[in-house]
Amino acid sequence: MGIDLGTANTLVYVSGKGIVLQEPSVVALDRETKAALTVGEDAKKMLGRTPGNVETFRPLRDGVIADFDTAELMIKHFLERVHEGRIGLIAPRIVIGIPSGVTGVERRAVMEAAAQAGARDVYLIEEPVAAAIGAGLPVAEPTGNMIIDIGGGTTEVAVLSLQGTVISESVRIAGDELTDSIIMYMKKVHNLTVGERTAEEIKIQIGSAYPTMNIDEGSMEVRGLHLLSGLPRTVSIKAPEIRESMLEPLSMIIEAVKRTLERTPPELAADIIDRGIMLAGGGALLKGLDTLIAHETGIVCHVAADPLSCVVLGTGQVLENFKQLERVVSPRRR
Repeated sequence: MGIDLGTANTLVYVSGKGIVLQEPSVVALDRETKAALTVGEDAKKMLGRTPGNVETFRPLRDGVIADFDTAELMIKHFLERVHEGRIGLIAPRIVIGIPSGVTGVERRAVMEAAAQAGARDVYLIEEPVAAAIGAGLPVAEPTGNMIIDIGGGTTEVAVLSLQGTVISESVRIAGDELTDSIIMYMKKVHNLTVGERTAEEIKIQIGSAYPTMNIDEGSMEVRGLHLLSGLPRTVSIKAPEIRESMLEPLSMIIEAVKRTLERTPPELAADIIDRGIMLAGGGALLKGLDTLIAHETGIVCHVAADPLSCVVLGTGQVLENFKQLERVVSPRRR
């Protein structure tokens, strides 16, 4: 099995079947018994709407496990759902995608959580490598490939060649920070408190990274709690406002891309200019982001065919061709 254990979504790939599960990385717990009430999509619907005895958790923050017990519960639940409750009998071999900048302790936490959830062998693969394989880049060839994987918690920028990472940078600025910047903007400019779900909806509907006529004409009615009156209120916001609110986190992502390009060996840099930069991850779906990166770097930027699934498809390809791609995974087992 291949798992993309993401801050926002968890995807599971099973050999011979393809992607069998795609659910938000959210768990709803009973406060008293600490038992999981629901996991995934149903738990996400509860965010910000729970009574006092129910708590919703996102066990991963910035691409790593923030709450070990809840993460283990979530992984176990997803594995059982995939194998229809027979996880104890099957004990699968698992390849998990993790951010390239994680510490040894964070790596062990992921491996331990998967092992406790019932895995036989646990292998780790760096997310930019998995995303590049999943996006169809020729990582085994002696040519430079650049990938930017923008997830929920981390942005991974990497230059790959010959099944290895030549240069990589991991910044903990990604989709969550873009959402948070919208929440802050609504509070400062419109005196309106909105929840995480509403801010994410704004980002998806009218969020953009680069000005174009089509995008800038968009507007949206937003409902929230007015800070001055303390009463619910509806305000109308325009697309350029939202782009302005996300300026800071977007510029930090661009800076990480530029820093990586500066450190790239000349031969590989020439390959990247020829081939362009590949964008993957949920953040790649932000309108105009590829145009912004191309404008700032002067290198053409492509968005992967299915950016959300690149990492899990990459883990799946490693499973299917384990002998040829064994070098890209950490050889540590349970």
